[in-house]
Amino acid sequence: MDNHNLIKMANNIGAFFKSEPDRELAIKGVEQHIRNFWEPRMRKAIVEYVQQGGKELMEIVSEAVLRIAK
Repeated sequence: MDNHNLIKMANNIGAFFKSEPDRELAIKGVEQHIRNFWEPRMRKAIVEYVQQGGKELMEIVSEAVLRIAK
């Protein structure tokens, strides 16, 4: 799986939820979207990317992905 495409998609999701004034709801929105619409290998790849530093992801995306990892 190409991390570049996953990063771009994840950050696009984050950009959508960034306008949510409640940060917790924004993180939950990103998390739920990835859980609902990404296939398992995509989720696994983005979790591994975040666990290795994930520097190109928006903060709310990184936090959402870490929740998926649990």
